[in-house]
Parts: sequence; structure tokens; C-alpha cells
Amino acid sequence: MAEQVLIQFRADKKLKQEVTEIYESLGIDLPTALRMFMNKSRMVKGVPFDVRLPKNTVTRAEAMMAFEDLRAQTADLPEMSLEEINAEISAARAERIQR
Repeated sequence: MAEQVLIQFRADKKLKQEVTEIYESLGIDLPTALRMFMNKSRMVKGVPFDVRLPKNTVTRAEAMMAFEDLRAQTADLPEMSLEEINAEISAARAERIQR
């Protein structure tokens, strides 16, 4: 048998519990699942699942440009008083309650 080493790492407690329950329902424990992950990584010579950013990501520059466009669109709108703002909030809350 190959020499074994201890691997330790920190993980979110809730995440660990959730995946432990998943693996137990599959009939394996967490250390076995992690060994399976490592073996599959060795077999595929990489991460054994797709690792990519979502297709609809927005760059910081794009977000700032969108913000500036919105700011320009609202530049000529009249200012609202605090009372007007609170009245709009109250109306929106009342509408939401009625649904």
C-alpha cells in the first residue's frame, strides 16, 4: 500500500454537513468522496467538472458605463422631497400586501 498522508483544510460547517449527508445517502463517507475526487482529477489531469465563468458576466467597466448611462437619463428629472419618497414607498408596500 502506498504511503498515506493527512490532508487538512477548512470548510464552511454548513457546507460540510450538507455534502456529508449527500455522500452518506450514496453510501460513502466524506473522506472516500474526497479520495474519489482526487483520483478522478488524476485521471483527467485537471478538475473533474467544468470550471468556467457564467456566460452573462458583466465587467466592472461595463457596469460603470451602464451606471453612467442611467445617471445621464435621470439628470433632468426633478428632485423629490422626503415626503414624496416616503409616499412612494408606502404605496409600493400597500400594493405588495394586496397581491
